[in-house]
Amino acid sequence: MSLLTRWAAELDVDAPLPDYPRPQLVRGDWANLNGRWDYAIAPRARSDDDPVAVDDPLVRPTSWDGTIVVPFSPETVLSGVERTLRAVETLWYRRTFALPRALREGERAILHFGAVDQSCRVAVDGVEVGGHSGGYLPFSCDITRALASTRAGQHELVVAVRDVTDASWLARGKQSGRPGGIWYTPQSGIWQTVWLEIVPGVAVDFLVLTPDLDAGSVIVTVGSYEAAAGEQAVVEVRGGDGVAASALVPVGVPTAIALAGPVRRWSPDDPFLYDVQVTLGEDRVDSYVGMRSFGVGADERGFARLLLNGEPSLPVGLLDQGYWPDGGYTAPSDAALEYDIRLAKRMGFTMLRKHIKVEPLRWYHHCDRLGMLVWQDAVSGGERYNPLVITAPVIGTPALDDRRHGRFGRRSADGRARFEAELHEMIEHLRSVPSISLWVPFNEGWGQFDAARIAGVVRELDPTRPVDHASGWHDQGAGDVRSLHVYFRPVKVPRGRDRRVLAVTEYGGYSLAVPSHTWSDRVFGYRRYRSREQFVTALERLHDREIAPAIARGLAATVYTQLADVEEEVNGLVTYDRRFVKIAEETMRAINDRLRAAADGARASKETA
Repeated sequence: MSLLTRWAAELDVDAPLPDYPRPQLVRGDWANLNGRWDYAIAPRARSDDDPVAVDDPLVRPTSWDGTIVVPFSPETVLSGVERTLRAVETLWYRRTFALPRALREGERAILHFGAVDQSCRVAVDGVEVGGHSGGYLPFSCDITRALASTRAGQHELVVAVRDVTDASWLARGKQSGRPGGIWYTPQSGIWQTVWLEIVPGVAVDFLVLTPDLDAGSVIVTVGSYEAAAGEQAVVEVRGGDGVAASALVPVGVPTAIALAGPVRRWSPDDPFLYDVQVTLGEDRVDSYVGMRSFGVGADERGFARLLLNGEPSLPVGLLDQGYWPDGGYTAPSDAALEYDIRLAKRMGFTMLRKHIKVEPLRWYHHCDRLGMLVWQDAVSGGERYNPLVITAPVIGTPALDDRRHGRFGRRSADGRARFEAELHEMIEHLRSVPSISLWVPFNEGWGQFDAARIAGVVRELDPTRPVDHASGWHDQGAGDVRSLHVYFRPVKVPRGRDRRVLAVTEYGGYSLAVPSHTWSDRVFGYRRYRSREQFVTALERLHDREIAPAIARGLAATVYTQLADVEEEVNGLVTYDRRFVKIAEETMRAINDRLRAAADGARASKETA
């Protein structure tokens, strides 16, 4: 029997995930292409060893295996397929579509894919229009010319996908050809929304919004690939009381726009968002910005702390992997995405560490508007990992020098270059998200390389957020965070001072398997409990006896493992199907309130002294 969330019963297979997919760049003329597509899984026509090579989409199958519900991977229940794509196969998609309205002179039709794992090629009406490699980031295709001869009526869209999972150096996250424990079932193909929009010939192609809290202004960059030199956009920022600012902004030039009146700061306690409207010629888009700042500084006791809006803060977080038993990488609905964030917030958590995955933009939008800080991991890749390198540090093995690339599964120069390129793309993609407060390039040595240098690259790309360069172990002494993962040992503040913020970025992992709510009979966890009472008592003891005293001695951020169970890993605070919360929300909130009290009490004690 499949494990289903309650949202699965509400799924409309002809219109799943119908919500607008890009909340910070909204237009009216768009169409959602999710729903039932034809699919076929066939042996690859090509025999080369290039892991990103995909069969020519113009030579499509002569017959189809059935229908698949996009955007769910074929491995999932909600896709209607439940079949794993192998590296020697090609996954084909086909559907027909119509434009939301007829194109006017000079307008363009843009086809968008939220994410396709891992590599693909795309054709419209028999004309190849683009492709992409890298399974976690969006891409777009201008399909105007392909439609030129048949502007009216129905059009055909064909997509060919190749996915080698962990058989190469491509980004794969926690997908494994041999799932079990902390490694999960592979996902392939289209797993985020497919949609198209009509835009003017000169349009706002991208928008960067960077708050400058000290100056009380927003730095706006309006990007347009077709705008003439010197062309200007009208940018209007609105607060709760009306227009806060309005200015002409030269296209492609970062421009500071001062906000009128007192600036309302974004925070988890007050997640206020200013509305932004940009008009460029005939194009108009809606967006938003949160006025906040992130940084690192010292508290009254001299301990390094993460700063929110210039003040020391204590992020109390959860590891959040974003997996669903029925949808895999893809939540069954927008309400499901929102549920996880609201649950964490009701439990008193102020931060989610998005673990080894880039979510659809709607997830970040919910964090923005609900007030949840996000620590964003990059997606790991590389060749096969050495178990001694990625697991031995859990019991205290010294950190290794990650410039010796072979140790970390990073012999391939192409693989290292691809990781850096995708890291850059991820930061650009998410740069304007108000809730993202920290970047995490590497986790536990999984495909780690040159982490000290990479920390500098990230800082240069985005100087507005701190960096945890190597979460867990194999610390190279760089970045803003001394990042510890603590399992099987008590949580203690290490001896000696470090200029960086001390954070326990994974700990706990306490497991409770709830009958009828588990993925399989096999369960995995770091410390197992048989009853809810034992589980709750252990959580209270862990936080009151280890975490709170460590916070009083300088621990500055925490990330408990984890929000939800994932497959065999039953160490979530809620079951994989999100139907059973293992600890009462008010009990977990009280635990987290005591952690904050430990930080406040230590500061008050220092001030009194």
